[in-house]
Amino acid sequence: MSNVLKTSTIVGIVGAGAMGAGIAQVAALAGHRVALFDLDAATVAKAIKGIGANLARLVDKGRLDATAAAQANGRLFAVGQLAAMRDAGLVIEAVAERLEVKRKIFAELEEHVDDACILATNTSSISVTAIGATLKIPSRLVGMHFFNPAPVMALVEVVSGLATSPDVATCVYETAAAWGKTPVYARSTPGFIVNRVARPFYAEGLRLLNEQAASAASIDEVIREAGGFRMGPFELMDLIGHDVNFAVTESVFRAYFNDPRFTPSLIQQELVNAGFLGRKSGRGFYEYGPNATRPSPRLAPPADSPRVVNLFPQSGVIARLQQRLLDAGLVTATMPETERVDGVVAQIDDALLRLTDGRTATQCAHDMDHDNVVLVDLALDYAGCSTVALARARQCSDSAYAAVVGAMQAAGYSVVPMADVAGMIVMRTVAMLVNEAADAVNQGVCTAADLDLAMEKGVNYPLGPLQWADNAGVALFSTVLSNLCTHYGEDRYRVSPLLAALSWSRASWHARAAIDSAA
Repeated sequence: MSNVLKTSTIVGIVGAGAMGAGIAQVAALAGHRVALFDLDAATVAKAIKGIGANLARLVDKGRLDATAAAQANGRLFAVGQLAAMRDAGLVIEAVAERLEVKRKIFAELEEHVDDACILATNTSSISVTAIGATLKIPSRLVGMHFFNPAPVMALVEVVSGLATSPDVATCVYETAAAWGKTPVYARSTPGFIVNRVARPFYAEGLRLLNEQAASAASIDEVIREAGGFRMGPFELMDLIGHDVNFAVTESVFRAYFNDPRFTPSLIQQELVNAGFLGRKSGRGFYEYGPNATRPSPRLAPPADSPRVVNLFPQSGVIARLQQRLLDAGLVTATMPETERVDGVVAQIDDALLRLTDGRTATQCAHDMDHDNVVLVDLALDYAGCSTVALARARQCSDSAYAAVVGAMQAAGYSVVPMADVAGMIVMRTVAMLVNEAADAVNQGVCTAADLDLAMEKGVNYPLGPLQWADNAGVALFSTVLSNLCTHYGEDRYRVSPLLAALSWSRASWHARAAIDSAA
């Protein structure tokens, strides 16, 4: 039996700003009459006019039929007071992130709407449980968190508070799907799925910058070109706005009782204090404007190809890097299985090239009793990526390092040299994303499948973190995090209990999800 709201159901939107207007457009295109309210009547008029312009652009681009656009536009109507939403079957609140404001709106709505009307909040950070605590019927309140811009972004987080009726959550989930969105279920915890799991993407970039691992431009380059993300952390924070991004981080940090995983960055705080908020202020990590020039990443100068490239037997992610060296015709020998050394990609002249495992190159050189150790960072796809980062041990000679650079360049990579910082750039960032994702699943916030779907659809990750862990190896990320925790001596890098358990049992996330769903 379908729980989808019929298109004859009126949808009310409270708040006619960018998000409210976007949600109104989605609902109108799906066939609902949409009542739009804002304290400022001019804002409602502007929103309806803007929606009309958006629909016209879609028609001009051939993405929407002119008749459908006209019909959707005709379904929008302004209301001057909340009492006018008495006939709505679903009311979505999209106002400022202030608990008391939201509570007041819903309290007034309850005075007018039918008891069967579903009340939904678009909050991105406030507890759905807390919002609903003062309602007469708290079971009808659910989170319906759209992502901006709502007409474009596919994801909707359907968030249940402690009192939310499962039937209400199911109805909103199925209705969002009928509206052409990709819904996921989440439990009401700070940040829900996306705003919680995404925090390390920014936090580890900021920490790497603080440790002078590389420049912002170099880190962005590696995250994009090796990691496969659409934007690096610094250009993305500039786009979001540092005031907004820093405020969300502070909110999540406080909500988790100062868990060190979410510690805000002093670097970002300084940008906010200076008014360097990113694109909207003309300056953030980068400068913007007609005369602004974008700094280039630091790339290693051309180096000679090595004389010797001996591959060590490996599988998984390392084997894909080795294949790139083979395809370039660089390999002089493949070592027998008896010579396998965990994590070692190749002997390149006098150097040993290793995949980073969360230790520094300097520590690896010490542990291996071999001075000339060079680490390579993780990549989403070594076969197709254009750039890799390298870090050398302090003991490594210039000639040994140059041989590794030359080999990677001969294999078609641009090389970003970085300081010898534990975990490097992509590996450290992805490991922390995997860890936070693991804890979210372990704590019952969502399923593994919904988590990956949320990160792919909500923030355009190239892979969901848990799928990335399955592809590269769950044990790899558990090892990286353990080594980071030892290196820094901080609880920030503690390994999620569920991630550790899957590593020890040699299991994968999505195989586990299938088993759990069948149980």
